[in-house]
Formats: sequence, structure tokens, C-alpha cells
Amino acid sequence: MRFSYILVYFAVINLIGCILNIADKSRAKRQAWRIRESTLWITAALGGATLSFITMKAIRHKTKHKSFMIIMPMLAGVQISALIYIYIKYFMGG
Repeated sequence: MRFSYILVYFAVINLIGCILNIADKSRAKRQAWRIRESTLWITAALGGATLSFITMKAIRHKTKHKSFMIIMPMLAGVQISALIYIYIKYFMGG
């Protein structure tokens, strides 16, 4: 498997996480139908935690939810570490 495919996947899933968080914040302001928290978590678990967390901090969304502010950055750290590990192990011969 090419590392560029993995990077593209993570870029796309992070972009989706970002868009979902912005959309949910917008809907919250308008008191409209909201995106389920489970959807945000699933997107994060599938690889989108990094940009989801950055977006949440930037737009001040879900910042009062301890689970989002504690688990989300931990999940992002695991995902970034996994990318680094994959790169080193399989593409640098480590």
C-alpha cells in the first residue's frame, strides 16, 4: 500500500470531521436540527480526530464537553503516532 493513499485518506476524513463540526455549530446557532455526537465521534475514530479537535477549539464548539476536550486530543495523538509509525516502519525500512 502506498503511503500517499494513507495520507489522502486521513486528509479527507479530517476534512469531513472539520465540515461536520462547522455545520453542527452553525445549526446550533440557528437552533436547527443537529448532527449527532455519535457521528462526530465515528468520524474522529475513523481518522478525523486531529482536524476535528482543532476545529472545535477554533470555533469554540463542544468545548464544555469534557469527553470531547480530553478524549479527542488523545485520539488525535494516537492517529498521528500511527501515521508516523507506519511511515517509519514500512517506508523508511525501520
